[in-house]
Amino acid sequence: MVPTKSLEYSEVFITLLRDVQTLHSNIYTTSELKRDIKTVSARISSEGLGFLTKTLPRLGKNLDKVLAGIGSFDATEMSLRTIKGGQIPILFGSLFRSILTLDGAVLPDANAACVQSLRDVLYMVYKLELPYDPKLELKVIQRFIKTEEEIKPYSDTCNLLAVHLAKEHTAYADAFVRHGSLPCRQESLKSLGLPDWQAKTIRIARRLLTRVFSSFNHLAIWPCHGPGAVSTKEQLSSKYTWTKVSRRITQVYPLDAFFYASLGHVCDRQQELIALDDGESLAKVVLVPKDSRGPRLISCEPLDFQWIQQGLARAIVSHVEHHPLTKDAVRFTNQEPNRIAALAGSVAGKYATLDLNEASDRVSLGLVHLLFPEPVLTGLVACRSLGTRLPSGQELILHKYAPMGSALCFPVLALTVWSLLTAGLIALNADRDVISSIYVYGDDVIVPTAYAEHAMNILEYFGLKINRDKSCIKGLFRESCGMDAFKGVPVTPVRIRTVWSSLRCPESYVSWISYANAYWDKKYFQTYELIVEKLYAIYGPIPSVQDVGLTAPALKEVSVEYKSPRSRTTPPKDSQNDFQRKEHFVWCVLPVSVSQEIDGWKMLLRYFAEACSTYELGRHTSGEATSPGLPSGRPFSVSVYTKRRCNKMRRCWR
Repeated sequence: MVPTKSLEYSEVFITLLRDVQTLHSNIYTTSELKRDIKTVSARISSEGLGFLTKTLPRLGKNLDKVLAGIGSFDATEMSLRTIKGGQIPILFGSLFRSILTLDGAVLPDANAACVQSLRDVLYMVYKLELPYDPKLELKVIQRFIKTEEEIKPYSDTCNLLAVHLAKEHTAYADAFVRHGSLPCRQESLKSLGLPDWQAKTIRIARRLLTRVFSSFNHLAIWPCHGPGAVSTKEQLSSKYTWTKVSRRITQVYPLDAFFYASLGHVCDRQQELIALDDGESLAKVVLVPKDSRGPRLISCEPLDFQWIQQGLARAIVSHVEHHPLTKDAVRFTNQEPNRIAALAGSVAGKYATLDLNEASDRVSLGLVHLLFPEPVLTGLVACRSLGTRLPSGQELILHKYAPMGSALCFPVLALTVWSLLTAGLIALNADRDVISSIYVYGDDVIVPTAYAEHAMNILEYFGLKINRDKSCIKGLFRESCGMDAFKGVPVTPVRIRTVWSSLRCPESYVSWISYANAYWDKKYFQTYELIVEKLYAIYGPIPSVQDVGLTAPALKEVSVEYKSPRSRTTPPKDSQNDFQRKEHFVWCVLPVSVSQEIDGWKMLLRYFAEACSTYELGRHTSGEATSPGLPSGRPFSVSVYTKRRCNKMRRCWR
């Protein structure tokens, strides 16, 4: 029979169920499988794909909450029939009974393998990138505006505290100059009505960040452009032509040193400098597709702000990841410590994972003023947008430090969370081992379980919001940085996101090969074969990892009928340094490039920006505003640009 190009998600789901039954045949019988397939087919017929994308994920979230010690299990909310005298559903009942008691409590000997398989089933298409209801766009924007209103009081309060501490510091310095000795500090924060632990937390957090940035030079940066769109609409080569640069930025980052390749560039562009607008540009809110649950809100930064933000962010990231105080606690490029800690926390409950809600939108500007020291604070404030423009045209003044879209959003968020939580534990006189058990990766936070409640109270006091339904502080279920774990076993489900395409599509090809390989790793072999068969009907022969390695998208295992008939053995290019190798003619996914010529000075500016993107920054201890030496990186053409999110497919020898 010739395989068809179409793929039904219900077909994949039912095949996955068969794989689960094969893995758990001693628990999940064939007769139960037939009953469950009948039930699922009936629900999909009546409810459509929503049964797989909405109803079953709700059941999965209910299970996760119970495993994390939050609430009780109840399947009646999903209109599912329950086992007589109990709370667990008849659907997949045998698997549930291996994890929960009839009344929905977690069994002492809950089967982690069944948890893994159940989550694979319940979350299979939870994040499928389907079109969403346009009404959700208005809801997302309204929530963004509401968040601004909610954090304003926190920002104002933190600003008052920052001003108060600045005056205290000035008075403290004056007293030292006049009397030649250090006077006793008054408990000034407590006099403002702050509880003792909160006053201590603020002072310690400020000291921590002062120590971290004591050797940081906010001027030793390599500015560059980010990969995303900008609110001022420049693209590709036009990003290197300055028509508007905010005076607020150039007061800290002068034009000649940070926006031009050299003084010769400045001299040759005098007319451009005279015409340069030094006004303020606003960021712009855009909604990008996410999945059927709604869009994601991103705030595009103006060109001049993004240029400095990227350079400062790279410098801060490198500095923080090498500083003795933060190198093991705050990370931006390696998720593995958080993943390991989440896995370890699921064994005996030593670590808790906290989920921050709207994390990037809830770090207020006042909080940044309160915690971050000079002179890095000057740099952070100089390159933040004062406001953003909503899709309706309404201009909104921002009380947050920076929304998602700013290059500095995550570094500032992570350092804010780390400093507050570390200070909170120090204020409680916690052991050093406990204090060093805080791990922050963006908005993924891990703390010692014994201090989890206190940690959440600290963050909420300063305006951050904890999603307590997704924070794992009890039980033996933990999730952080893509690691879902239960009783020391990874239970992260395979989540199908990319919509299947019956036409040749680079994104679909790469994604579905990845899903197939993930199912192979979990021993869901029937599901793997189904996906491979459907891919073969569209793309023809697909290589195996053994044939091409990581040089092209490849499957874990390929039967003879699906293998490429075209192969060759290449002669050695150099008898001393090369060998013969076998190559296969396979599909490759390649970026789309365009060539745009710009004048020599702008090409040089682009080279300085992009050739230094892999250079370690932020580790310069001198106070001089000098640029670090140029690295020797991979050569690239300064007239060629890669289109973002745009790929093409072509057969190549690999």
